[in-house]
Order: sequence, then structure tokens, then C-alpha cells
Amino acid sequence: MPTLRWTTVHTPDPDAEAFVMASRLEVRSLSDVPRFFVKSLASWKQVCRAPGAYGASLIAEPFKRTFWTLSAWQDKDALYTYARTEPHKSIMIGLRPTMKDSVFTFWQVPAAGLPIDWSDAKRRLAEQAASA
Repeated sequence: MPTLRWTTVHTPDPDAEAFVMASRLEVRSLSDVPRFFVKSLASWKQVCRAPGAYGASLIAEPFKRTFWTLSAWQDKDALYTYARTEPHKSIMIGLRPTMKDSVFTFWQVPAAGLPIDWSDAKRRLAEQAASA
């Protein structure tokens, strides 16, 4: 499956800061991949309507059972509001039994630096995983 390239949801003010979240999510088995993928598309649609979302991208590596997400937000509250809102809230709860491993990392950047480069996000995720 191809990468869902960076989609700008709302254009931030050039002098604004963005709160960025990257994740690496691994499911337990190949049989979990289709369900996870379908649910991730529902979450993707929600991001595209979420207040405070600046943009997002998704990489799916189905044969590695791994999904990568990258998103930028107006602030931490906007991200956490999205995470606690349906359908994302129920999706997270429903997929927990299928998860093998997950890593999350957060940082801030000037909004003028969006979109975030995937190599930077993957480096930060590797550092986060190594320190856990």
C-alpha cells in the first residue's frame, strides 16, 4: 500500500508553533493487518476534520505488520481532544488486543517547518524506542 502523503488540514499562521506526534504501531499477526488498516482510514478521515489539526501522513508496511503515523497540531490539547473523540477513542480501545508494539514521540517545531520530513520522524521514534 502506498504512503498517504502529507495532507494539510488547516494552514497555520507562519509564526505559530506546531505540536508534532509520530508513532510506529505494530500488530501481532498478518491477519490483523486488514482490520488495522480499515480502522486507520477511519482515523485518517477524522484527522481531516479535526479542529486544530495542521496535517498528517501515514505509511503502511503490511507485510512487516507495521504502520507509521505523523501529524502536526495547533497544540497538545488539540491532539488529545482528537484522541479522545469518536471514532478514534473506540478504535484505540478496540485495537489494543491486536497490538504487538507501539512507540510514540512528541516535539514542537515552527509551523513554517511543516510538513515534517519522515526521516526526522523515524529517527526520533528510533531514539524513543531505544530509551524505553
